[in-house]
Amino acid sequence: MPVKNRFAELLPEIKAWRHDLHENPEILFDTHRTSAIVEEKLKAFGCDEVVTGLGRTGVVGVIKGKSNKSGKVIGLRADMDALPILEQADVPYKSKVDGAMHACGHDGHTSMLLGAAKYLSETRNFDGTVVLIFQPAEEGGGGGREMCEDGLMERWGIQEVYGMHNWPGLPTGQFAIRSGPFFASADQFDIVVEGKGGHAAKPYLTIDTTVVASQIVVALQTIASRNVKPIDKIVVSITSFETSSKAYNVIPQTVHLRGTMRAMSEETRQLAMRRLHEIAEGTAAAYGATADVDFRDGYPVMVNSDEQTEFAAKVATSVAGDCAEAEMTMGGEDFAFMSNERPGAYILVGNGDSADVHHPEYVFDDEAMPAGCSWWAEIVEQRMPAA
Repeated sequence: MPVKNRFAELLPEIKAWRHDLHENPEILFDTHRTSAIVEEKLKAFGCDEVVTGLGRTGVVGVIKGKSNKSGKVIGLRADMDALPILEQADVPYKSKVDGAMHACGHDGHTSMLLGAAKYLSETRNFDGTVVLIFQPAEEGGGGGREMCEDGLMERWGIQEVYGMHNWPGLPTGQFAIRSGPFFASADQFDIVVEGKGGHAAKPYLTIDTTVVASQIVVALQTIASRNVKPIDKIVVSITSFETSSKAYNVIPQTVHLRGTMRAMSEETRQLAMRRLHEIAEGTAAAYGATADVDFRDGYPVMVNSDEQTEFAAKVATSVAGDCAEAEMTMGGEDFAFMSNERPGAYILVGNGDSADVHHPEYVFDDEAMPAGCSWWAEIVEQRMPAA
């Protein structure tokens, strides 16, 4: 694999950074230790500017090239947060935090971008400015949105932005990408069904919320099968069904449903949102019950810009010899907030034959890091060649 020799030399150091981060995972915006480490290293590398506190606990580092005739400014983004998962992977650097784990490889993403930052600070073999973005709260907290709302793009004049994620099942160090819609929107909803509780031996005196809620669960699946075009992608999943009673002989007064909705276009997203309300409320009314729907916007569809995607694939091919066409995924990714503000591209780097992300036995493959670091560095050096 034609990676940069400097990253092969730095690999033991970069691995040590990742293992330390892995042992000390932090969730959502509570990345105080991680952010402090990132800040310390960026300053030690000699970044021209290091700013903390964007998006609450985000960190930004700025590196200027040997020249700036192009006036180009490129953003490179890595996420830092872990997940509330109890680790079951058998590794010597296992999480020391009970119930928290880097089960999505954000420790690897942060370490790879730090490795690229060290190299770029040493060489500065480019014409322009690179802005290193270390983001908290990707796992459902919307840290990307908060960093953008804090003026990330405007403050440094970022013109385009690039992101990366490791991908189990893709050969280690290989790349895959696609143009256009890539990761789905990811929204959440709660439905509270209110009926009339009572004795289980006298159901005729009740409005049985378990029956009503069950009908809602089934009916919601018609959004995908009967409301949305078959060629459009949509997922509506009920992930929790909780009654107000745990007794064997009580028909509960209320049932609380929780779920997620995923779509690949804003048009489909809006249609499904409307139908969710109509189906839940209408089904409940048909049985004499009520349904209160609380729908919360999460992450928008993540769309890769055509030009930046073509360039990112070219860079990946120069590093790994090839770049595959990635499939769409119904997972959400809050890099979408950044790529909505600026043209951008998000690429996958192979993690080999590992457990999937968000699994308690997931392990990030350290051997992918030279390829990842090289891709970051080449994005800068090829997009902003030295004058």
